[in-house]
Amino acid sequence: MPSWLSTHAPKRFDQLAVPENIRDQFVRASLSGDPPHLLITGPAGVGKTAAWRLVARQVLGPGWKSTCHVLQARDLSRQSGAMKKFEDFLRPSGQQSTDTLASRTSLDAFDRNMWSGDVGEAPCGQETQVEFGRAPVSRLIVIEDADHLGPRRQPYLRRMMESESHTTRFIFTARAPSRIIDALRSRMQHIRIPPVPSIEIESTVNKVASLEGVDIAEGLAGDIAHIANGNLRKALFTVELLARREMIGSRNRLYEVVSASTLQHARRMIELALRGKVIEWRWEKKQGRNVKTLEGAMGQLDEMMGTHALDAEDVIHQIHMELTGNRLMLAPELRNEMLNSLAECDITLRKTIHPRIQIEHFLHQISTSGRRHGLSI
Repeated sequence: MPSWLSTHAPKRFDQLAVPENIRDQFVRASLSGDPPHLLITGPAGVGKTAAWRLVARQVLGPGWKSTCHVLQARDLSRQSGAMKKFEDFLRPSGQQSTDTLASRTSLDAFDRNMWSGDVGEAPCGQETQVEFGRAPVSRLIVIEDADHLGPRRQPYLRRMMESESHTTRFIFTARAPSRIIDALRSRMQHIRIPPVPSIEIESTVNKVASLEGVDIAEGLAGDIAHIANGNLRKALFTVELLARREMIGSRNRLYEVVSASTLQHARRMIELALRGKVIEWRWEKKQGRNVKTLEGAMGQLDEMMGTHALDAEDVIHQIHMELTGNRLMLAPELRNEMLNSLAECDITLRKTIHPRIQIEHFLHQISTSGRRHGLSI
């Protein structure tokens, strides 16, 4: 059964939940006979993927899926032999071949009438016209979460963009554009999507629920918009979950779902760090062998980033929610000190490719604050 997020994905640029000036930038780039490389940035859940899919449909035409190649940089960074897989993606014929994905053309770009049937409406309301005498763009290479590429892979892409992308365009999506080298950013048009306003999220939730024939409790859409905090994807996932579990008729059921799904590791991590237990070890038996396991605040961080696959920005968000909520009984001076340290950590994260080191430094700062306020020895 397809998700509501897929079923109700925007099919035109005017359906994107973005400001009008941002929408106009996508339209102008897509209708251009010589479209630019794009860097689409913004927080989670604001429509970066939906936006590039519309651009791809507009630029490449009805058969866009056959010549649009997507690489998820975040998943690649967690695999062994990542650099080889990255190179194999860009050079399908092998490292010794001069053929690259960016240098390939496609007949689809020259004759878009070869695609017949229900191919869907062009996102701009009209198909992009192929200019006479100009080689049309026939391929798109999309790098999602490009801020996870790292320093070794980005120069590889820069060289390819410079020398071999005559009929190919690159689209990057990222949360932290500062992690992308200047040599790449200077070759792309940067479009930043801001967080979705609460009123827009509330309107979208009500619209999707109506299209699905679901009656939601009064005020529930506003509650979901508040919890989503600018993340439209999270809002739609939440309302779909409530509907499928038949919990859509009461605002109190939303609190139950949020409480059950909220990670407790951030609170536990803060408490351990305040007590000075940043790094602790314990021995446990695994498959008949004694194994040394990391505990303390660092152990909780491993759990969040490893088992639950949260990235650094998500961890910072979880910590911020705990510090600004009412579940941690902290003195105002200590809370302000911790928030200042968290803000410094957040700023540093946008400039580094080693986020875990910055969060570990933050935990040691919290331990120092706890010792200063008499919470640890």
